[in-house]
Amino acid sequence: MANEINLAGKVAIVTGAGSGLGRVMTLGLAARGAKVAALDVNEDAAKKTAGEAPKGAVAVVRTDVRKAEDCANAVKRAIELHGGLHVVVNCAGLGMAWLRPDFMHKPLKFWDVEPERWQQLMDVNVRGPFLLARAAVGHLIAQKWGRIVNVTTSFNTMLRGANMPYGQSKAALEAASSAWAEDLNGTGVTVNVLVPGGAADTPMVPPASRADRSTLVRPDVMVAPVCFLASDLSNGVTGKRFIGREFDPKLPPAEAMRNSAAPIGWPDLADAAGKAQAASGVGGR
Repeated sequence: MANEINLAGKVAIVTGAGSGLGRVMTLGLAARGAKVAALDVNEDAAKKTAGEAPKGAVAVVRTDVRKAEDCANAVKRAIELHGGLHVVVNCAGLGMAWLRPDFMHKPLKFWDVEPERWQQLMDVNVRGPFLLARAAVGHLIAQKWGRIVNVTTSFNTMLRGANMPYGQSKAALEAASSAWAEDLNGTGVTVNVLVPGGAADTPMVPPASRADRSTLVRPDVMVAPVCFLASDLSNGVTGKRFIGREFDPKLPPAEAMRNSAAPIGWPDLADAAGKAQAASGVGGR
């Protein structure tokens, strides 16, 4: 069963480890025996997460993922502190609540977003995963085993109005994940996407925007699939997007994967569009 996976000997980096999905994935990996480097720009929050983990399992590395030197240092420190690196989980992100806490009641049109704030969100959500993966991938390729797990969002969220630039940042990371998986094919390093499967009960959805939180997805749905992806059981599994709430930890991992995974980036939509374009005889770009 997925909830019985043993990750002893594995070392992971998790960004955004101080809160939300990053926090639960950090604790979930540590509970199953992994050593974790908890990355967050908020060092105190990351230390609080570390304090809830088994003693010695989690080391905090204050990191601003927008900075190449911070990401390079995080990889270096993870290896120094825990003796290796096998898994990179890109979870740190800024959402619409960072732009306007009551965004669900007062929709924020794209032209209302200050260019500087737009850039900061894109830097965390798109540049950050690139910088960290770039810093880590040489080590992962050299050992012929590694995992990159990127947290994106649903297709509808990527396209929805009054949700920019969050939606477009996650669309960019979704596309990058597919390309990275192709670039790394045959190296032993896999790239997959993991999402909760709906708006999750985290600070990304602040009280000001959602009073009734009973319908929100529990963050811990991320734990079983991220632990599966961090394990040897997921050897060869790449280019997939996993939906956390559909991954049943009570099932054998292979069955849980079949029920919750599909190719990154909805290639079936691209195939359908290509066929329709070919049938119409109209060219495109």
